[in-house]
Amino acid sequence: MPDMSASASLAMTHLVPLAKELDEDKVTPGVLGFIVFAVMALAVWALMKSMNRHMGRVDFVESEDSGTAEKAEATAAEKRG
Repeated sequence: MPDMSASASLAMTHLVPLAKELDEDKVTPGVLGFIVFAVMALAVWALMKSMNRHMGRVDFVESEDSGTAEKAEATAAEKRG
C-alpha cells in the first residue's frame, strides 16, 4: 500500500502555487451573493408595484367644510386687529 502522506504532500506542493496566483485582497460575493441580491431586488419591485396599486386607490379630493373656513377667517381677523 502506498504512503498517503507522500501523495498528500505532493498534491499540496502543486496546489500552493495555484493558490498564490489568486489575489488575496480580492473578495467576490459569489453565487450566494447574487441570489441574495436578486431576491432583494424582486422584493423591492413587488413592494413598489403594490404601493403604486394602493396609491392609485387613494382619493385626495377634500370636501369643503364651511365651519373650518369660518374659523380660519375669524382667527385671521383677530390677529389683524
